[in-house]
Amino acid sequence: MSTDDVKDVPSVAAHDLIPLLDAVDSTPGAAELRARSYDLLRLAAGARVIDVGCGAGRAAAEMTERGARAVGVDIDEQMIALARERWTGPDFRVAAADHLPFADGELTGYRADKVYHVLDDPARALEEARRVVGPGGRIVLAGQDWESFVIDSADPGLTRTIVQARADTMPSPHAGRRYRNLLLDAGCTDVTVEVHTGVLTEQVALPLLSRLADAARNTGAITAEQAEAWTAEQTERGRTGRLFVAIPMFLAAGTRPATG
Repeated sequence: MSTDDVKDVPSVAAHDLIPLLDAVDSTPGAAELRARSYDLLRLAAGARVIDVGCGAGRAAAEMTERGARAVGVDIDEQMIALARERWTGPDFRVAAADHLPFADGELTGYRADKVYHVLDDPARALEEARRVVGPGGRIVLAGQDWESFVIDSADPGLTRTIVQARADTMPSPHAGRRYRNLLLDAGCTDVTVEVHTGVLTEQVALPLLSRLADAARNTGAITAEQAEAWTAEQTERGRTGRLFVAIPMFLAAGTRPATG
C-alpha cells in the first residue's frame, strides 16, 4: 500500500484515500518497485495470479497487461467498486487476506503489497497464500517496516516519538522485517529479500507526514502543540525544497514447495 500511509485505517472512506493512493503511485521508484514485484512472480502468459489488498487496482491491471489472468481482492467494497470502474481487464472481488475465494492450488502467483502490516496475524494470511498457490507457484510480499522511517527534522527526538507512536497503532508494524521468516515458516523455497529505499523530497510527502503527526497526537504520545509545530516545520521544508523522507521497502519472494 512505504512511500505512503494508505490501507492503514480500514474505516477511512475509500474516496478519502484515492488522491493519496494516486499520488503514491506516482512517487519516484513506485512504478519500478511494482515492476520488480511482477518479475519476481515470474509471470507467464495466462498465469493465474492474485493481488491481495489491491486497492484501486493498478497492479492487477498492470499484470493483466503483461498477459496474466489477474484477480484483485480487497476487503473494502468501495475500493473494489472503484477498481472495476477504472480497469476492465482484471477480475476484482471483495475478500479478506485470510479467506480467499479460490480452491486449493488454483493460482500460480500471489502478491501482497503494503498489506501485512494491517493484519492481526500475517502468518495466517501466508498460510492462505500457500493454500491457494499451486506447487511451484510464486509468493511475493512487499511493504515497509513502520519503525524504519527516516525523516529529517530540527527535533530528532520528537520525530522518533512520532514514528514510534504511529508504528504502535499498526496491528503488525514489523511485518516487513518478518517477510523472509514468514516465507520460510510456510515452507517456501528459493526465498529472497530485497530492499528498495524510496526517497521523497517533494511536497507530495506532506500528507503522509501530517498523518504521522496526527496519529501520534491522537494516541497521546505528543501534544497538539507539538504536532502542529512539527507539521509546520515539515511544511516549510516542503515549501523551500528541504524536505527529506526515506522509507525502505522490503520485497520478499519464495516458491511454493512441490510437496507438503
